[in-house]
Amino acid sequence: MTKVIAIANQKGGVGKTTTSINLAASFAVMKRNILLIDLDPQGNASTGCGVDKNKVSYSTQQVLLSEVELANAVVRTSSGFDLLATQHELIVAEVHLMKMPEREFQLKKILEKSAQDYDYVLIDCPPSLSILTVNALAAAHSVLVPIQCEFFALEGLSGLLNTIEQIRINTNPRLQIEGLLRTMYDGRNRLTVDVSNQLLQHFPGRVYSTVIPRNVRLAEAPSHGLPVLSYDEKSQGAIAYLALAGEILRKTEKERSQKAISELTDLP
Repeated sequence: MTKVIAIANQKGGVGKTTTSINLAASFAVMKRNILLIDLDPQGNASTGCGVDKNKVSYSTQQVLLSEVELANAVVRTSSGFDLLATQHELIVAEVHLMKMPEREFQLKKILEKSAQDYDYVLIDCPPSLSILTVNALAAAHSVLVPIQCEFFALEGLSGLLNTIEQIRINTNPRLQIEGLLRTMYDGRNRLTVDVSNQLLQHFPGRVYSTVIPRNVRLAEAPSHGLPVLSYDEKSQGAIAYLALAGEILRKTEKERSQKAISELTDLP
C-alpha cells in the first residue's frame, strides 16, 4: 500500500525541502520505490535533485490540471527515486484550480489512480496555506512537520496543527500527524535545547527521536544538485536522514501490523 506523506510547515526556512529531498534519497537507498512531488512554485526540490526545471517536458502544473498523466511527467533522479518537478508556472495552476469542481481533491484523485506502484509518495509543500497545500493535505495519509528549534517555533506549530485538524474534520478524515522533526539542531545552543524540551513535553509521542543537525555538508549539497547521501554519505546530515528514514519505516510497519491484528480480531 502506498503511503502519502506531506512535508509541511506554514513557516519558511525550517528545512521542508531539505527533508523532502534527503528523506526520498534515504528511502531509495533502503530499496523503497519513492515518488517526490515538488508542489512549491519556487521549485527548490527540483533544483536540489539536480533537475533543470526549464528542460522538463511536463511538470506538476500539467499533471494537476489533467493535461498529462503522472507517469508521463515524472523523471528519474540520479539518486534512485522519481520526481515530479515543478516550474514557476505552477502559480498559474493555482488560479485554474480555484475554478475547478472539487479543486481540493485534484492531487488525491491523481495519486489514487496512478501512484499505486510507489511505497511512499513525499510531497514538498509551499510555506503557505494555499490551494496547493490544501491539495497535499487532502491527498496525504499523514503530515511530517519540520521544526527549527527557535523562539517562534511553538507559536507557528500551534497554527499549523489547527489547520491540519480542520482539514482532517472537513476534508480528509484519515489525515494524521506523521511526526515532528527537529531540524538545524545545535545542542550547544541553550535556546535550541529549551525549545526541543518544550516540544517533547507538549507533544509526547509525536516528536521523532532523530534530530537533524546543523551541518555544512547538508547545506552545501543542494548547490550541487544532490542529496547529502550522494554528496557526502559519511556526513552527520546523511547519517541523520538515514536514521529518520529507518524510524519512519519502523513506525509504518508497526502501524500496519496493528491494523492487520485489529482486522483479524474484528472478524466474526
